Amino acid sequence: MRPAPSLAAAALALCLAATAHAQTTVKDAWVRGTVAQQKATGMFGQITSAAGGKVVAVSSPVAGVVEIHEMVMEGSTMRMRAVTALELPAGKPVELKPGGYHVMLMDLKQQVQPGDTVTVTLVVEGAGGKRETVEVKAPVRPLAGGSAGNSGHSGHKH
Repeated sequence: MRPAPSLAAAALALCLAATAHAQTTVKDAWVRGTVAQQKATGMFGQITSAAGGKVVAVSSPVAGVVEIHEMVMEGSTMRMRAVTALELPAGKPVELKPGGYHVMLMDLKQQVQPGDTVTVTLVVEGAGGKRETVEVKAPVRPLAGGSAGNSGHSGHKH
């Protein structure tokens, strides 16, 4: 009679399957570099939630305030505003990009420069209110990196 090894093996397999089966993934994440005294920047990338859900909270040790923002046209003016949650349709990637949805890192505690890696934590709420925490390690790209060639926020109203 040796049921314990089989039970232990089954429990181990179940734990490994749970960790290998993350519901939400972030691909190609990056943070735009800053200049001295700059107090805000953005994180960009692609978020996919296998089962669907919404990003309900974001945080980072490099920033005092972290929010999800969207850029919207109001008449002929592009404005940026915080959103309370970012919907993640099941299995469909959601782009975080300059001029669209992005994670805004404000009240920066230090300059972020190419070669640095910024940790950003996302809290994703799925069906039934179950929450998942996703830690992203985003490399910093040069200030001129990305499609806009600037901070992506010049001239925009918050």
